[in-house]
Amino acid sequence: MTHQHNMATKIRVLILGAAGRDFHNFNVAFRNDERYTVVGFTATQIPRIEGRTYPPSLSGPLYPNGLPIWSEDDLEEIVKRERVETCILSYSDLPNKTVMNIGHRVMATGCNFQLLGPEATMLKSNKPVIAICAVRTGCGKSQTSRYVAKLLKDAGLRTVAIRHPMPYGNLAKQAVQRFATYEDMARHNVTIEEREEYEMHVANDIVVYAGVDYEPILRQAEQESDVIIWDGGNNDFPFYKPDFWITVADPLRPNHEVDYYPGSVNFRCADVILINKANTAPAEAVEVIKANAARLNPRAQVILGCSEVATETPEAIRGKRVLIIDDGPTLTHGEMAFGAGTVAAQKYGAAEIIDPRPFAIGSLVKLFEKFMHLGNTLPAMGYYPEQIQEMEETVRRSECDAVVIATPMDLSRLITIEKPYAVVSYDLFDMEGPVLRNPVNAWIESVKAQQKH
Repeated sequence: MTHQHNMATKIRVLILGAAGRDFHNFNVAFRNDERYTVVGFTATQIPRIEGRTYPPSLSGPLYPNGLPIWSEDDLEEIVKRERVETCILSYSDLPNKTVMNIGHRVMATGCNFQLLGPEATMLKSNKPVIAICAVRTGCGKSQTSRYVAKLLKDAGLRTVAIRHPMPYGNLAKQAVQRFATYEDMARHNVTIEEREEYEMHVANDIVVYAGVDYEPILRQAEQESDVIIWDGGNNDFPFYKPDFWITVADPLRPNHEVDYYPGSVNFRCADVILINKANTAPAEAVEVIKANAARLNPRAQVILGCSEVATETPEAIRGKRVLIIDDGPTLTHGEMAFGAGTVAAQKYGAAEIIDPRPFAIGSLVKLFEKFMHLGNTLPAMGYYPEQIQEMEETVRRSECDAVVIATPMDLSRLITIEKPYAVVSYDLFDMEGPVLRNPVNAWIESVKAQQKH
């Protein structure tokens, strides 16, 4: 099967996504371009995001009926049925091998297979932008964003964070979202994954924007800020052109900064490469990342960071049989076998970390079957109400003395936990040698100098 394209007709495009980068690529590259007909999106990675419609309020006048969102499982059938000529891969945290395997699936249908780069998809802000990105999910972007946000606030700059999208609900209602209070999160019916990213900023009096349509989001955020933090998601590159680019690497997963798409773009483009978790990672893994940085991005400053776990209730852990609940995306498509909860359990002397599998119900059973690499930890999942209930029931059924909550948000706000529990926080601290605050503060001074002029 081959596609012969007549230049007088529009190119038929299918966007392969996961409810985030795909919508942004459509909005900035295709929504108003009459050379193309986008037939729809496919979806993967996140539960229950297919079967929706990208709404007319977002799809624009060229698509008055909106656009369908299908499952990527049906890719070949969709290409044939919709006479697709070009597929655009538009999601992240993929091994390079998987990117090409998807490309092979596409090209076997006769289609073109394409990726859109930063210049084609980045919007320009009228305010300075500092981007926090990573080479993989779970490297420590959130704690790095909080570290940077404090420096910006301490310098007297009005700071707004704009978070990479996680629009898993009503897309029309989620077009532009602003979070300044916990009540805002309840009003927007955010998922656990969203809460994990928003709560700590809100607790530190940082306004967070997110949503679906990132140009109006940017223009609104510019009205109340001196500087904007691009708070990246997964290992995607920024939606906004950064004036200063920080990329977080993970020595617990050395060489992933080379082998994963599009995180390697972040690694190669960064002004600063922060090797986080250097306090607990093997020294040889840190050296691997340093060598890769010298080879792929020699102009970047390489800095080591300390990711420190802490809890205010260590007695809930010490000597106890504990159930660990860790950040969901870090464990699932981030491919980590354990998270901060395991580190905290070991640090504070837990007697045993129980296996949650015998107590899991519903979608959580299938989760453990799908992600065979998981250790004795329960990924915090809550993409829809039934899944939140399954989390609560799994915790209730678990035969343990206490629960260690190591998600970036306090899960006890969302589910009832009858057992004693310890909430674990993890923050970025400086190590000996070059520290992140120095290049960030230097950039802040340049921003202030420009503002004076």
